[in-house]
Amino acid sequence: MLTMIVGEIANFAAYAYAPAILVTPLGALSIIFSAVLAHFILEEKLHIFGVLGCVLCVVGSTTIVLHAPQERNIHSVKEVWQLATEPGFIVYACIVVILAAVLMFRYVPRYGQTHMVVYIGICSLMGSLTVMSVKALGIGLKLTFSGMNQFIYFQTWFFTVVVAVCCLLQINYLNKALDTFNTAVVSPVYYVMFTSLTILASMIMFKDWNSQNASQIATELCGFVTILSGTFLLHKTKDMGNIKPVEPPVFSSPSHRSSNYG
Repeated sequence: MLTMIVGEIANFAAYAYAPAILVTPLGALSIIFSAVLAHFILEEKLHIFGVLGCVLCVVGSTTIVLHAPQERNIHSVKEVWQLATEPGFIVYACIVVILAAVLMFRYVPRYGQTHMVVYIGICSLMGSLTVMSVKALGIGLKLTFSGMNQFIYFQTWFFTVVVAVCCLLQINYLNKALDTFNTAVVSPVYYVMFTSLTILASMIMFKDWNSQNASQIATELCGFVTILSGTFLLHKTKDMGNIKPVEPPVFSSPSHRSSNYG
């Protein structure tokens, strides 16, 4: 529990110093460490497909790190507020809220127990807004610790409320998805949807790709797809190493059977 809290604090801090398009995909590294530690500590066999999945995640993560855009220099939470209140992101936020409300009030009662995408869709939509608000709050805390108090602005408290509300909704529906469906399927699908929507939201709000050329953007997308491939491979084949081979049935010889009936 303590290591998980420390990890989440570090993840929170990362958004204050690096673009979301870099931080969010690197969450796949936790899957690698989990697989490797499970091999040595829990004695879960890491088969060849698991090793290949880990290698793909490492290659994809390295590609993204090497070609990630530079972090925008922000000197006040008000600057983040200006980015969040531009027409493009307001339209995105409205679409996200409407879609999430439709899923929660119309589709959850009807299809929540049979269609995994309903729960995961809510988690991913809310998660993209959570990350944008976490980044704004992280920047506010970083500036506050450096001597420029950002909590005198109402914008900082607004982002704090958004983080709290979106996190509660995200955790609630993610737990429902994990309780209802197979974790091996939920985890990779949630990772893909959450990361994709977060990157889209970051592109719209912080315009991360404005300073990059087409080659850099294409390389980052290739790295992201490589991580997705490794994640799916790890989850889809994670139990292969623990499956015991089925022994063939042993039949008695014909002479033995005939003697019994004789």
